Amino acid sequence: MWCPNWALRRADAPSDRPCFVVADRVVAVDEGARAAGVTVGMDRREAEALCPEAVVFDRDVAEEARRFEPVVEAVEQVVPRVEIAEPGLVFVPIDGAVRYYGGEEQVVAEVERVTTEVSPRIGVADGPFAARWAAMSARPGAPLIVADTAAFLASLDVSTLETEELVATFRWLGVTTLGELARLPRPAVASRFGPPGLEAHRLASGEAPMVRPREIPPDLAVEERFEEPLELVDQVAFAARALASRLMAGLRREGIAPHRVAVEMETVGGTVRRRVWRSADPMDERALTDRVWWQLRAWVEGAGGIVRIRLDPSDLSGEGRQLSLWEDTVARVEAERAFARVQSLVGPDRMLVAEPQGGRMPAERVVWRRWGDEPAVPPRDPSAPWPGATPAPAPALVPPEPTRLEVEWEDGSPVRVRLGTRWEPVLGWAGPWRLMGRWWRGEGPADRYQIVTSAGAFLCVVRDGRTFLAGVYD
Repeated sequence: MWCPNWALRRADAPSDRPCFVVADRVVAVDEGARAAGVTVGMDRREAEALCPEAVVFDRDVAEEARRFEPVVEAVEQVVPRVEIAEPGLVFVPIDGAVRYYGGEEQVVAEVERVTTEVSPRIGVADGPFAARWAAMSARPGAPLIVADTAAFLASLDVSTLETEELVATFRWLGVTTLGELARLPRPAVASRFGPPGLEAHRLASGEAPMVRPREIPPDLAVEERFEEPLELVDQVAFAARALASRLMAGLRREGIAPHRVAVEMETVGGTVRRRVWRSADPMDERALTDRVWWQLRAWVEGAGGIVRIRLDPSDLSGEGRQLSLWEDTVARVEAERAFARVQSLVGPDRMLVAEPQGGRMPAERVVWRRWGDEPAVPPRDPSAPWPGATPAPAPALVPPEPTRLEVEWEDGSPVRVRLGTRWEPVLGWAGPWRLMGRWWRGEGPADRYQIVTSAGAFLCVVRDGRTFLAGVYD
């Protein structure tokens, strides 16, 4: 959204005389000064020579920002996340608002309704660079919604890059539009013009960095204190529903929903407990209420009475998660609800999720994290080559630590394996694959074998004359 000549929208600007605003150069011009030949970017002395009768104002950005703040607040009534580029120009990511209001036209109409006093120009496009020039191409009351951003950018003159020397060079080379610039090989442009040319090529190709609006203010948490401690399960259930409803009502006013919420409880004895719940999709009121209730129910027994409950949302978003074509959303939500309830009963350290990592033995190739926690970067890169890794197929069952396994050998070949109280003959085997130990930790070399019996197939490690079970194949 762009308000042209915002620097001139001031109470002391005369209506009967030409005027313009200057910093080092002219930054805003009214119609009278423009008719005399004054343009934005012109040197002050040159502008004053062209229009000596004009009233000249020195720019005061702080005052401009103060006058522009009510406009920003009005826009935030429609979309709560606004990025101010300068007084008079804002960028607003509207993906969430489009889903809420039902379309881009409806969002633009709402913005126009709340900013009608300043008659802004509004442009909608992919990325701030294209959106800015869409707004500058629009007219008050006639917003420009760009359907094809690439085609729109291709039609713009290279002067939109606003780098005089670079623009002059492009024109000398016969490149007059952003579309012609985008069709040039990027390595050649980067080699000839360096970082400024590379940035210009990215803008011409529609690859401008996306808007990073302000953070949602951290005052959305809700808290309730109880003069009479809550001791009964029914009391806790009612308090959980009421507090979750209050939190969601406040978040709805901001047009957002949480991916995470921290549930905090304080007991009569002063004990404070805190647990964070996470969801891949933004939580609705039912999902939030369930999680709060499950957590408080797990805590209320033996707490001796609850005197304070606090819900603190984070990872706030106005967007949902992109679903795959065949994803069963209902089944996934029900599964998450079941997992969350189990976690509340058994504790966070008893509900684990496996993530792949690098390693040579099967047990080394898995790292565990608590369900609901963010996946961390694995200590060992799973995409590394890992020479000497155990050959495929991978075992279906891997003990946490290798366990002793009795195997009889004849002339270097396994012949019998003891399983419980009986011996099973070996039907087939493969190996050995040499495994070099970490000598700096005192580990010696070992040999790996895959052994097949009528009772199953096993991955074995032979070290110092002893055999260990490292995996069971399905």
